Amino acid sequence: NRRKKDDNILEIPSIPNPFPELCCSPFASVLSASLLPKATSRKKQVIKVYSEDDTSRALEVPNDITARDVCQLLILKNHYIDDHSWTLFEQLTHTGLGRAIEDHELVMEVQSNWVMEEETKLCFRKNYAKYEFFKNPLNFFPDHMISFPSETNAALSHSGILQMFLSSSTYPEIHGYLHAKEQGKKSWKKLYFLLRRSGLYFSTKGTSKEPRHLQFFCEFSNSDMYMSLTGKKIYGAPTNYGFCFKPNKSGGTRDLKQLCADDEQSRTCWMTAIRLLKYGMQLYQNYMQPYHGRSGCSPLNLTPMRSISENSLVAMDFSGHRSRIIENPTEALSVAVEEGLAWRRRGCLRLNSHGSPVAMSNMGMSIHRSQSWFHHKISREEAQRLILQHGLVDGVFLVRDSQSNPKTFVLTLSHGLKIKHFQIVPLEDDGKLFYTLDDGHTRFTDLIQLVEFYQLNKGVLPCKLKHYCARIAL
Repeated sequence: NRRKKDDNILEIPSIPNPFPELCCSPFASVLSASLLPKATSRKKQVIKVYSEDDTSRALEVPNDITARDVCQLLILKNHYIDDHSWTLFEQLTHTGLGRAIEDHELVMEVQSNWVMEEETKLCFRKNYAKYEFFKNPLNFFPDHMISFPSETNAALSHSGILQMFLSSSTYPEIHGYLHAKEQGKKSWKKLYFLLRRSGLYFSTKGTSKEPRHLQFFCEFSNSDMYMSLTGKKIYGAPTNYGFCFKPNKSGGTRDLKQLCADDEQSRTCWMTAIRLLKYGMQLYQNYMQPYHGRSGCSPLNLTPMRSISENSLVAMDFSGHRSRIIENPTEALSVAVEEGLAWRRRGCLRLNSHGSPVAMSNMGMSIHRSQSWFHHKISREEAQRLILQHGLVDGVFLVRDSQSNPKTFVLTLSHGLKIKHFQIVPLEDDGKLFYTLDDGHTRFTDLIQLVEFYQLNKGVLPCKLKHYCARIAL
């Protein structure tokens, strides 16, 4: 009987449905797919980010968030000015290694390479040299370290060098001497190295470039490049200009391939060329498009802003009916001094009713302590480390207390890929205290006035003060 009923059902002619979109399978959901939550919704994890003053902040972020998106999130949460120099750093505390995570790298992938035994953390700070080689490539690749293909004209222009580095068919050869730490030993050996598209090689016979004399040292697809911050102390490196290659998910320091240059210019050249070799056009896209909003951290496409330190600062006179730019440095200095004195007179009047006049007399000696560029009682080595971490771009600076002379201060400044120190000496004239960098020829009533003047005028310094190193708090 059941079989007969089925046959009867099958014999009924099928009637076409005039409204197929209103019908659905009995097994299908009644809700539209657009109303359902996506099955591939991004999972979220909590990461911890540190700042220069060791404060930290926990962030809940999606798995596919990039380093640039994390920086944008912290910029928005802390109301910082976005000048495209904020960077996320990976710091290996025990091994003394660190690197700037590229803007396009996924943070979760970086963390997945961490080894449990290592104390590793993410740091948020500025790196002014991140894309500086796109602006001034000739400063990063000295003539004695770079060779071009034979068919290329040796005298390349600014854009020509960049095109060669970013091209997939041609690549300049970087060559020079480096100290290499022998695997499994404490000794270092000076060898002649060559960087080619296929990897990094060293010559077993002097400076010979013949294939039979070249031995493979490292390739970069499965490893990351780190700067050695304390290589001389921990690894016995011959100089302070070390860098190394750490394989992904390595077992520890025994797998590091360590190198050491003779000077900062050489190290910068090698590390910049290797970055371009590994990432190529991706770096250029990061530089040209500061923010894509890929992970959706920012609800709005914010207009890029520049920090005040990067703007063209000029002295202005607003005393007349129309404002004017003060072009004469002597006049600018006298106006700045007068403004400083007027500000102090107003402060004295306020203190007469609310505070102590004695406290105001000492204010000029301590007013600089509230400034972001002032670092209280740090050593010369610590100052150099801070400048190095913020990038060896001309004009990166900080002011600190002098350790050799407690009454003086030191201006630490980056110029020409070198870190220089200038002593700020206090002078007393007619019962008044002044500060000077040039033996009293130019005098300032406090350090704030001094810094603001050298942001406008080069004076006795090799360059103007542009970017200050600050210990930010999260």
